[in-house]
Amino acid sequence: MEVIRLAGYTEEDKLHIARRHIIPRQLENHGLDAEQVAFGDEALVKLIREYTREAGLRNLEREVASIIRKVARRKAEGKNETVVLTPEAVEEFLGAPYFMRDEELAEMASLPGVATGLSWTAAGGDVLYIEATQMFGKKGLTLTGQLGDVMKESAQTALSWVRAHARQLGIEESFFERVDLHLHIPEGAIPKDGPSAGITLVTAIVSLLTGRPLRPRVAMTGEVTLSGKVLPVGGIKEKVLAAYRAGIREIILPDENEKDLEEIPEDVRDEMTFHFVIHMDKVIANALVRELDSKVTAKTGDVESRVDSPMAH
Repeated sequence: MEVIRLAGYTEEDKLHIARRHIIPRQLENHGLDAEQVAFGDEALVKLIREYTREAGLRNLEREVASIIRKVARRKAEGKNETVVLTPEAVEEFLGAPYFMRDEELAEMASLPGVATGLSWTAAGGDVLYIEATQMFGKKGLTLTGQLGDVMKESAQTALSWVRAHARQLGIEESFFERVDLHLHIPEGAIPKDGPSAGITLVTAIVSLLTGRPLRPRVAMTGEVTLSGKVLPVGGIKEKVLAAYRAGIREIILPDENEKDLEEIPEDVRDEMTFHFVIHMDKVIANALVRELDSKVTAKTGDVESRVDSPMAH
């Protein structure tokens, strides 16, 4: 038996499939026709981005069916006017969006100590936010988010690399003598494992200790060694498509994964920028802002105090 893995659909794919198959099938199932329910492109995009962020189409069909059922009920109550689905109408029928908008995701990753990674799951790729914080203590490292042994080891490796290169990064070399670090990956109910978050863990720690936030709409994946070398990882196509669905348009990948881009649809590749790296130095250079933004400093008071502390210059 041979296992054939299918990567996720692009947003354009989903739009075409919804138009040609999902909507006509659900209209027929509910005794309606296209003259009674009209789905606008903007409404479908909102469904795809904010209600059904997934690799496949199962949930998209469920949400379309839910809307059509409610329209059928209106018809049964004697309201025969044509229903034109707009983004506002989608919220009226389905309630508040289930997923954060692209702007909210970008806001989440704009604070120092937060880095955006990419992961592979059996259902396709996913976007992973890694958060780092520090508190007074002494050489403590706390890891939360239901992490597997391999990911825990990646976090230890990440911290060791940062400590070994603290001077080059502009961090006081003895910082770990008086602080505890806490690394957390949200959605703690979901098990996470694997080495591909290595460079994201390093980036989160460096961002926290230097006060330099992640550049907007940048994500990354790759394993890191103690010497800072970035090793290739799997699931590149699924990860890139997940980033694309989440509105990310810039990705940092291991240099040896460049060949994997051939599997990604051309229209997706054309809209994205890829940085191929062989060492952690290049990851930091491409991932973090070069200089602190005064707006970020004003918005996060702890950032300003951290930058002025002896732990960073």
